[in-house]
Amino acid sequence: MSKTLSKYMPDAYKRVARTVGYSLLLTDADAWHGLTVVLTARLTPQERAAMAWAVLRSLTPEQVVDVAQAVLLKGVGAPIAPLINHMDEAAFWADMAAPDEREAYCLASFKAMPYERQAAFLDFVQGRLAA
Repeated sequence: MSKTLSKYMPDAYKRVARTVGYSLLLTDADAWHGLTVVLTARLTPQERAAMAWAVLRSLTPEQVVDVAQAVLLKGVGAPIAPLINHMDEAAFWADMAAPDEREAYCLASFKAMPYERQAAFLDFVQGRLAA
């Protein structure tokens, strides 16, 4: 039966399954973050929600609260090295980061830019606001 199912399983599901296995084996933050990237790229929001539901049901209520607080309240920490390119990784990180994290990294990044890049960045942002 499993060989029959595997034959019809979409490639995206096979990639997700392999990445889950690698994350379980490696057990470090980068591996789990990589899994998040793969899940986002390969599964629909409904499929990810179904997986989250199944995983959360396997935990005690206290563990569910701890996980939810870790995801929603504590932010995501610093961005990691890009898996695809810097802009994709930055956009992915910004989608998950808490507002104070985004603002802190934005300001620090802006201050670290040479003056010419700061001016170009401000022109870009102000042009977007005018559009």
